[in-house]
Amino acid sequence: MPQHQFAVQVRPEYLPAQSSPMEDSYVFAYTVTISNTGSVPAQLIARHWEIEDAFGETQIVDGLGVVGRQPLLQPGEAFQYASSARLQTAMGIMSGHYFCVGVDGHRFEVAIPTFALNVPTGGNESR
Repeated sequence: MPQHQFAVQVRPEYLPAQSSPMEDSYVFAYTVTISNTGSVPAQLIARHWEIEDAFGETQIVDGLGVVGRQPLLQPGEAFQYASSARLQTAMGIMSGHYFCVGVDGHRFEVAIPTFALNVPTGGNESR
């Protein structure tokens, strides 16, 4: 039986140069790596994100593809992209899923593991 499976890894980073804490504006970049760990070529069609700040306010982001692309991944291939999110608090979380379709027509969702968006503490917020 064919296996339809993607793995998702996310690496978030705070962007102090684009943030303005005095105006409650905190910008975070995140790099996502999507790998086809299954046995069937499949295409990422759409995304659904839930971005929650420290007050529990949630932004929902739905759309086709990622960064204007709908990558078709062969088994063993990976696609990486970077994007960003703006929060009104110095911490929050993101999670969601991708909607994908195998070349055989099988539709499936891929969970995006929940990850934290946090302004680093310790006084040195820049690298």
